[in-house]
Amino acid sequence: MITEILEKWCIENSIDITDSQKAAFEKYAELLISWNEKMNLTAITEKSEIAVKHFIDSISVIKACNIKQNARIIDIGTGAGFPGIPIKIMRPDIELYLLDSLNKRLIFLDEVCRTLDIKVGLIHARAEEYSQKPEYRETFDISISRAVANLPSLCEYCLPYVKKGGSFISMKGPDGENELAQAENAIKILGGGKTKTSRLILPDESTRTIIEIKKLSPTPKKYPRRSVKISKEPLI
Repeated sequence: MITEILEKWCIENSIDITDSQKAAFEKYAELLISWNEKMNLTAITEKSEIAVKHFIDSISVIKACNIKQNARIIDIGTGAGFPGIPIKIMRPDIELYLLDSLNKRLIFLDEVCRTLDIKVGLIHARAEEYSQKPEYRETFDISISRAVANLPSLCEYCLPYVKKGGSFISMKGPDGENELAQAENAIKILGGGKTKTSRLILPDESTRTIIEIKKLSPTPKKYPRRSVKISKEPLI
């Protein structure tokens, strides 16, 4: 079922998908369902919904954004690996890092990566802490997040990881453009600039807004602030 849904969407969107990639998504779904019985990874457990709401949703970024060859990407608040791992399956050339604050999720992700034989960096940390480390601050071509925080807060978590000329990609629902308007001040303060918005309709008729924010200048060293400060006093 997952193979058929993925194949149909990829054909309709002029994206190549190999048999080995389809097999990797099948294995990923099986692991997700199996592990979800012992730990809370997702509320979505039907294979057809996994295919659309997790896999196609994640790889829609490939359709909406131009990801350069061998891009260095960090997925902030990756959870069960979305959107990072599906993008890595489709684009094995990228150098991917997955960051999450819960170690039990990273144990699951390690199992996924070993089973699928893909090389990924796993980071157990809070996003606002690790971006202060020299080896991670402004060293990525792309930071990406499908997290549910508001966009001004996400910008503060994610833009510090992006180097000048790179992008922060935020995956939002149908109200994404309204959130972008609210985030204009945060984007400016944090070194962001030109934005691109893409609206996609997924096979279940839901709307996905993908917002790409270009990094034009370094993020001031005082950002990001502590998590409590970010949530209580967003840069709006």
